[in-house]
Amino acid sequence: MDVTWYVVLSAVLFAIGAGGVLIRRSPLVILLCLELMLNAGNLALVAFSRAHGNEEGQVFALIVMVVAACEVVVGLGLIVAMFRRRLPLNVDEMRGLRG
Repeated sequence: MDVTWYVVLSAVLFAIGAGGVLIRRSPLVILLCLELMLNAGNLALVAFSRAHGNEEGQVFALIVMVVAACEVVVGLGLIVAMFRRRLPLNVDEMRGLRG
């Protein structure tokens, strides 16, 4: 199968994720859209790696998945902390960091 369809699917997934980050105001939805964008990048990396016949893109995609897992842990920790302190779960209302 041609690599073009994988790249098109990756671009569509990335556009959906970018649209979700720009439009939605819930931190949980923004976090999910960021994960969708990272997975779209991973799909493109794996597709190009397979097209060129080497494994460097797949290794880099694995590293990106590890970084994405760390991002999810930190992001969900912040969201749970905001929920427990009864802070507003709206990104527009949480502009500044408070100690």
